[in-house]
Amino acid sequence: MWEYTDKVKDHFLNPRNAGEIEDADGVGEVGSLACGDALTLYFKLDENKRIKDAKFQTFGCASAIASSSALTEMIKGLTLEEAKKITNEDIADFLGGLPKEKMHCSVMGRDALEKAIANYLGEEEKRVEGEIVCECFGVTDQEIERVVRENNLSTIEDVTDYVKAGGGCGSCHEKIQEIIDSILGREHPVKKKPAKLTNIQKIRMIEETLEREIKPALKKDGGDIELVDVDGNTVFVRLHGMCATCSKSQVTLKHYVETKLRELVLPELEVEEVQQ
Repeated sequence: MWEYTDKVKDHFLNPRNAGEIEDADGVGEVGSLACGDALTLYFKLDENKRIKDAKFQTFGCASAIASSSALTEMIKGLTLEEAKKITNEDIADFLGGLPKEKMHCSVMGRDALEKAIANYLGEEEKRVEGEIVCECFGVTDQEIERVVRENNLSTIEDVTDYVKAGGGCGSCHEKIQEIIDSILGREHPVKKKPAKLTNIQKIRMIEETLEREIKPALKKDGGDIELVDVDGNTVFVRLHGMCATCSKSQVTLKHYVETKLRELVLPELEVEEVQQ
């Protein structure tokens, strides 16, 4: 369970400025319901071109609501030039900090603000720049590079916490790691051809990978996984919690669990689900 500061709890339970400004000067929309988080930010300027009112509408978790509420409070009274300088770290600091797994909520707020300002200035919405790295959440290499540089990120898990990339099927993990290594000046290791494993070694590596890599990711979303049996190169597992009832459980099973086991244990492995 995540630890929230008193200020995060306050802005979640008593959100400021929730709602819509019908005659807003600037509107910015980010995220999507399919990805689990969506935010629309509105602002209205006064005669001196300062933000006199700001409101938000969001679909998301406690951190998303608190971050949006905090952002509207932060930008009131600012010029657009001043508002442009607000970073996602500024939003998190205003709230006394956010769990690292929820930093993507502050990034979403920063992005919504940028879009709202661009909307007021009459700028065309930017086309997606760069190459899509994470197909699950539509995150590009340039977005990953930006968040890594701005927040001094060093692991795939960090990137997932900030922009969700890598939090779905896991097939983009290698590319994310290459981007991180390139920015940090680290040499990307060349993959070695795996040695032949005994059955005992294979089962032990599968168990270790499930415990170290796969279970923590599933538990973040209220799910879990249990190793039932290993027959040759077929791994039988049972899903628990949210994963057991999720409509996308087979996507998680094949494109995340199987991909991760093939990457870290043996390329020939196949994963099959054992029903409850």
